[in-house]
Amino acid sequence: MNPTASTPPVLNGIGLSKSFGSTRALDAVDIAVGAGESVAVMGPSGSGKSTLLHCLANIERPDSGQVLLDGERIDQLREPDRSELRRTRCGFVFQFGQLLPELPAVENVALPLMLGGMTRREAERNARQWFAPLGLEGKEDSRPGQLSGGQAQRVAIARALVAGAQVVFADEPTGALDQTTGQEVIRMLVEVTRTQNAALVVVTHDQSVARWCDRTVQVRDGRIVRGAGPSVSGSVGAGTAGVTR
Repeated sequence: MNPTASTPPVLNGIGLSKSFGSTRALDAVDIAVGAGESVAVMGPSGSGKSTLLHCLANIERPDSGQVLLDGERIDQLREPDRSELRRTRCGFVFQFGQLLPELPAVENVALPLMLGGMTRREAERNARQWFAPLGLEGKEDSRPGQLSGGQAQRVAIARALVAGAQVVFADEPTGALDQTTGQEVIRMLVEVTRTQNAALVVVTHDQSVARWCDRTVQVRDGRIVRGAGPSVSGSVGAGTAGVTR
């Protein structure tokens, strides 16, 4: 599913500003992502793209502005509620997967469900359903050290989506992979989030990764420049971003 101009955004950042000491990382940034849409955020090191992701994902609070998820303001939630939101409504894929090495793949995927109170048996049953669609059949009982880099990232994708995330945040998800494996991982990530009607925000330095996404946002020289591709109502505000970090 690709959003159209009439599709309300599932994730909306409005006037986001963030400073670290005297360094202004974001300066009144506006960005919106629709359900089923994938957006690549690109820019040089220190451009503010990771700070933007962290604010949208409720990892860091913006100094000013608002973050809305499905119309609900989330930037002012209390810390326990913020933690629950990240676990239940957001998914994360990091550069190195961050799987727990002592757990088999199926338990890594099931972990968000078990943390939410689901029994181990039921959580693992739900987790196993993700392995075949992601080309991981037969790897359910393998530990991360027994998986290739690409397989580990696909396990991380399953973990990000198993709880029904509305938005998936991916920070350099192919950065530790070779080019061929990285292309396969980003293809799967974009396709599976679209199938699940989840929004996808990808921070990347790699133009070949960004090409898989519906839209690319450039963060550069203190500005966001809207990229090519479909956009949604209230989407990225051109020329309103900060730099650094």
